[in-house]
Amino acid sequence: MTGTLTIAGLGPGSDALVTPEVSAAFAVATDILGYAPYVSRVPPRTGLRLHPSDNREELQRAGEALRLAAEGGQVVVVSSGDPGVFAMASAVFEALEQAPQYRELPIRVLPGITAMLAAAARAGAPLGHDFCAINLSDNLKPWAMIEKRLRLAAEADFAIALYNPRSASRPEGFGRALAVLKEAGCGERLMIFARAVSTADETIETVTLSEARPEMADMRTLVIVGNSQTRRVGRWVYAPRQVR
Repeated sequence: MTGTLTIAGLGPGSDALVTPEVSAAFAVATDILGYAPYVSRVPPRTGLRLHPSDNREELQRAGEALRLAAEGGQVVVVSSGDPGVFAMASAVFEALEQAPQYRELPIRVLPGITAMLAAAARAGAPLGHDFCAINLSDNLKPWAMIEKRLRLAAEADFAIALYNPRSASRPEGFGRALAVLKEAGCGERLMIFARAVSTADETIETVTLSEARPEMADMRTLVIVGNSQTRRVGRWVYAPRQVR
């Protein structure tokens, strides 16, 4: 096999946050595959083939990428943020598990700045102590599992980064998540709504969980729920490094 497959993270939105390593992969790529809005972020050039697809076609996309690379292509699969965080790296390896003929193919995973880290940097340091990340989409796991993880994370006093909080097809899920966290006694925790971080549409809003409303989030929003000791200092929010 003369081709290669690279799985690359585009960062949260700004071209300034795309790593030089990812840009170098684009410079030699023959094919770019990914969700259409992410593929559109890759600069076009002569000889570069773009393969945009729908956001629920991850396994098909991964299989096509493996095939193109096996045929000799220098293939890049793109994700927003980091490809290993609720993104395409897992899909590629799942497809690879089902296609052993491609297991000798050279594969690289290039990290990117995920929304959780970009949002935390804009707000201050809300992830300065132990934290976890939970995807609120129930497309690939049951809602009961999401509720269980929310309750346990609240009980363990983690700061919690919430990905994919609310969409047109899942308008009720975020409200249910807020209710679970309130029932777990988190009502006075600080909560950061970071929308479209690093783009012209960026907004950052901090409220207590008891003040939060479901309509404050959409699919472009990354939500961070602070731990019990998270506090404000001026306009900044941070989690103390020492827990007593």
